[in-house]
Amino acid sequence: MFSLLQTKLGRFRILAFLEGLSFLTILFVTMPLKYIYKNPEPNKIVGLIHGLLFLLYLVELFQVKVELEWKTKKTLLAALASVVPFGTFIAEKYLYLKPDSESSKES
Repeated sequence: MFSLLQTKLGRFRILAFLEGLSFLTILFVTMPLKYIYKNPEPNKIVGLIHGLLFLLYLVELFQVKVELEWKTKKTLLAALASVVPFGTFIAEKYLYLKPDSESSKES
C-alpha cells in the first residue's frame, strides 16, 4: 500500500479505487435508503464525498495523462470508467496497469 503512494500512478490508482467505492456506495446503499426507506441524509453525505472524489479523479487523470504520456484513447477510457458502475475496478486491471502501447493503439 505505501509503495503506491510513491508514484503518481499509484496515487491515482488509490483515488480510482476510492471513487469507484463511493459510486457503488451511492448506488447500492444510500439510494435505496433514500427512495425505499425515505432517509435522504446518507445520500447527501456520501454524494458530497463522491463528488469531491470524482473531481479529484479527473484532475489526477489529466496529470497522469501528461506525466505518463497516455494516449487520448486510454485517457478517455479512464474517464469513462469513472461513470460506469465497477468501471474503475475493471480499469485497474485492463487500463491502469498496462503500458500505453498495450491498452491503446491510436491517439
